[in-house]
Amino acid sequence: MLSSQEVNRTVSRPHLFRQRAKQEVPYVCVPRHVSESRVYFTVSHFGPEVIAGDANFTIADPAGFNFAIMSSSMFITWQRTIGGRIKSDLRFGSTLSWYTLPLPAVGDGLQEEIISASKAVLKARERHPYRSLADHYNALVMDPALIKAHDKLDAAVDRAFGAEGMCQSEKERQELLFARYAEMLKAD
Repeated sequence: MLSSQEVNRTVSRPHLFRQRAKQEVPYVCVPRHVSESRVYFTVSHFGPEVIAGDANFTIADPAGFNFAIMSSSMFITWQRTIGGRIKSDLRFGSTLSWYTLPLPAVGDGLQEEIISASKAVLKARERHPYRSLADHYNALVMDPALIKAHDKLDAAVDRAFGAEGMCQSEKERQELLFARYAEMLKAD
């Protein structure tokens, strides 16, 4: 809610965008809705100079670790399993999808590996700078370099959740996620 002083300042400049909370550090921009056909949740990593629209959530992410986790197959499995829907599309909600993700503590070495793998995802996207996220993640024509980068990211994130290697199915990921969730409930 804007204070009366803020309202008075913005009245004289109605042509300028107002935002609820400006990010001061790099952040993950998370769309509220993602097509049910997506293999990965289509998030972006931006600097604080980019203003996110109201159809997005933002999460501070100076190092890129949150971007990495949200770009993984583990996260979209969690989103598909427990997250909301609008019609048949996925509907992200921070309190339901993100804050309940049973992410275990990740050691520095593996965290750096995960961040490095996510940077390879961004680099693969940069190979086609004029493609939108929708184009990058069209399952029928995804760039092989982007698929390879996501596979490397998935292998690291899957290990963080306790897999010996990269999971081969959504069911394997669900088993890891709910085993970890049950561990968290016992700890409380």
